[in-house]
Amino acid sequence: MKAYSIDFRRKITDTYEQESISQRKLAERFRVAPSFIHKLLKQYKVSGTLESKSHGGGQSLKLTPESIIILAELVEEKNDATLAQLKEKLYEQIQVQVSSSTISRLLTRLGLTRKKKRFKPVNDKRSEFKTYGESTGIK
Repeated sequence: MKAYSIDFRRKITDTYEQESISQRKLAERFRVAPSFIHKLLKQYKVSGTLESKSHGGGQSLKLTPESIIILAELVEEKNDATLAQLKEKLYEQIQVQVSSSTISRLLTRLGLTRKKKRFKPVNDKRSEFKTYGESTGIK
């Protein structure tokens, strides 16, 4: 969701200063949340600006590009490994603890799938769907 424009924010603060109106009524009038009005007015009083705050950025990735390459090699070695197994193997090699969801996101980003190996060749469709009589030997 995009931040409200500076013009819109200025209208809100000007209306609050010019009219004696409660914050709740102001929120209803401009169809915004009362918490936004409270936050905006507090920010305006403290810092004097109406600009929206920038995003904090979130947590940075624990793994280096080299360790991501190691993860890709682990998947190539054993493509039927579960996320938990990959997590353990990665910890053994680089001593960095990451979650299974982090590994899943990295594999998706790398375009790698964790498709399981086939243990036996695919048979024809008829043999997969034998009738009860054929499977028991009864005619």
